Amino acid sequence: MCLGLFMAFLDGTVVNLALPTIQQRLHGGLSGLQWIVDGYVLVYAAFLLTGGVLGDRFGRKRLFLTGLVVFVAGSALCAVSPNVGILIAGRVVQGLGGALFVPGTLAILAHAFPDPRQRAQAIGIWSSVSGLSLALGPIVGGILVDRFGWQSIFLLNLPIGAVVLLLAWYNLAETASPEGAAIDVPGQVLAVVWLGSLTYALIESNQKGWSSPQIVALLSVAAVAFVAFLSVELRTRRPMLPLAFFRSANFATCVGVAVLIGFGLLGSFFFLSLFLQNIQQYSPLAAGLRLLPAVLSVTVCAPLAGRLAGRFGSRWLMGLGMTVVAVTLLAFTRVSADTPYGTWWPILLGLGAGVGLTMTPMIAAIVGSVPPPRVGLASATGNTAQQIGGVLGIAVLGTVVAQRFHAAFSVHAAQLGLPPAVRAGIERSAATGASPPRTSLPPSIPFDSLVHWVKVSFVEGMHTALLLAGVVYLIGALAAVLFVRRVQPPQMPGQPRRVPGTGIPADRR
Repeated sequence: MCLGLFMAFLDGTVVNLALPTIQQRLHGGLSGLQWIVDGYVLVYAAFLLTGGVLGDRFGRKRLFLTGLVVFVAGSALCAVSPNVGILIAGRVVQGLGGALFVPGTLAILAHAFPDPRQRAQAIGIWSSVSGLSLALGPIVGGILVDRFGWQSIFLLNLPIGAVVLLLAWYNLAETASPEGAAIDVPGQVLAVVWLGSLTYALIESNQKGWSSPQIVALLSVAAVAFVAFLSVELRTRRPMLPLAFFRSANFATCVGVAVLIGFGLLGSFFFLSLFLQNIQQYSPLAAGLRLLPAVLSVTVCAPLAGRLAGRFGSRWLMGLGMTVVAVTLLAFTRVSADTPYGTWWPILLGLGAGVGLTMTPMIAAIVGSVPPPRVGLASATGNTAQQIGGVLGIAVLGTVVAQRFHAAFSVHAAQLGLPPAVRAGIERSAATGASPPRTSLPPSIPFDSLVHWVKVSFVEGMHTALLLAGVVYLIGALAAVLFVRRVQPPQMPGQPRRVPGTGIPADRR
């Protein structure tokens, strides 16, 4: 089961490193690359809460196996994709598979290990899988793309998935909790409609324009669907999103922080990969190795923050962590296309440290804001919020980069004397910072000068996007400090009651 989780989490990490190579081989633009990432994350986020309910109702083993088959099928479709459109379809299938098999894994572990000590060890291993995949992702992805091509990051899932399928089939016992496991069909449909419409409008607006009738219509559909979703969730007996939780200022603030973490983290790593490979010309493996300071500092600071949160409270660590992230994002706006990596790698170290300091206290505050029987649902809601933040981060920041790139490159192209028709073609393909093909240029235009201005324009766009993300993080830090309050850890059934603030069992006071 942990091997299946590792496969799903690793897939999300390695794809970013493959994006420049995928663009080169399949001739995609910035919006295509955004959809390759967001296609997976959007579907995963939209169906994550329902995936847990389906497992409770129809059997967690059954849904684990079904989701695994769907995920592997999506991986196979990605690997044989002849164009960006088919690749995006494969990523959508992968996201659906992940949403089906990931949510039930913790419940399966809980039933597989009835002894509390063994269960705690199993959950510890389960928790470490995320950090391990995060740490190994850049290296594994770099090696695979460098040595075997971009298709290999998807082909890797086929043998791993087959092994996991056989092990799960013969070793996992079926468990279910059908009582109370109601599927919120209207809420699920409306969630897909509003999130999908909003994401499509944001990503495609950089090509069609905000005044396009299609974009205006999609934004209107998203707004209406969101209002209808809230109305349905308020009235249904068993909503997929428990809006009653949001009456707690702690819960509401921390879910908002989760959205911001996803927004900044997925958005920034999306563009850092493009910057390292397209702008600074590193290979996929070299780029992956240069992302390690951020990855390793997350894995070190996250458990440290868990211990510090018990002493100082979640709000101060969340405020500090988000401030550190904001400062590092703002500092990156001083990094140019020619800035040596040796002078800006500490920014990555700070970025990872800030995220690590924020995430663990945030999760603790979320689960501590609800009654013990609702902890699982609260945690899943926080995870969903983070994934939605990632979807919006890639969509919004990508739109900012594209529009700033077009504005800057138009000026530089006019100075070079680039014909409007040629300029429009280059803008469509080079908004990721990738060098345009020489064959598209008139003989009078120096190719090296054009490449230089493409890089400069992309970096200007990335600076604007990271500036926006930094300001958003500062707002989140302020909200955390103002609204999050210290909470007691949730008291699980069967645990001895403890004296507040001491951890000492009440019967030993």
